[in-house]
Amino acid sequence: MNSAHTNRIAFQGEPGAYSHQACREVYPDMEPLPCKTFEDALDAVRTREADLAMMPIENSTHGRVADLHRLLPGAGLYIIGEHFVPVRINLLGPPGATLDQVRTAQSHSVLLAQVATFLRKHDIHPVTGVDTAGSAREIAEANDPTRAAMSSALAGEIYGLDILAENIQDNDHNTTRFLVMSRQRIEAEPGHHAAITAFIFEVRNVPAALYKAMGGFATNGINMVKLESYMVGGAFTATQFYAEIEGHPEDQGVQFAFEELGFFTKHMKVLGVFPRARERG
Repeated sequence: MNSAHTNRIAFQGEPGAYSHQACREVYPDMEPLPCKTFEDALDAVRTREADLAMMPIENSTHGRVADLHRLLPGAGLYIIGEHFVPVRINLLGPPGATLDQVRTAQSHSVLLAQVATFLRKHDIHPVTGVDTAGSAREIAEANDPTRAAMSSALAGEIYGLDILAENIQDNDHNTTRFLVMSRQRIEAEPGHHAAITAFIFEVRNVPAALYKAMGGFATNGINMVKLESYMVGGAFTATQFYAEIEGHPEDQGVQFAFEELGFFTKHMKVLGVFPRARERG
């Protein structure tokens, strides 16, 4: 049987992934545990192989991570924090390689789209890899100066690659937001705008239900910073919503808003109450 605390934090991807970078930045003293899928990372926490999981929830360029929205409600875990990672993309090559030698660059398809200008400028052909860190590992194994990977500086450090060009992303503002998941319900202290409350709900099948459900937040001065819909079980009539608000469930205004929300929803569940990150501004 696993011990109560493992001091491990799970993430999806290979060592050197941006999720790994997020783990290192927030929990430098914890051992990162790479997992093949999002499900595996969440399962690692549930089965006590890890204490926490670092999960990407959205990207400022490409939007939400759809799989995670589907998994969060049934994960049985709590959101205890958030972290923002600027996506800094580097061209990585084997030791001794130079930029003018590179003919192909490999990475995840989503990342390739973010470096199109750089690749055109240097006449480098993009090659789609399974993921960013895995591409770095493959390039290190190939040891071919004409082949490069595009990934994090951390991936270059792990796989012994040289940085041939850094910060090559087209959009300098590209950022990925992560949620920290835990078995323990650890909540931020009550206080106006000091906490973010995340919750899911499903509206009743009545006219203007969503409009009416949202009314309580407006009338009570509660700022809703995120509202996203997604289908449940493939049914077009069973739409569930993921929402985040500024405030704590113990705040009087939030209590009133949740009470009004209850009149127009089939169910509502708080997924976490966590400190607001500095990057929110």
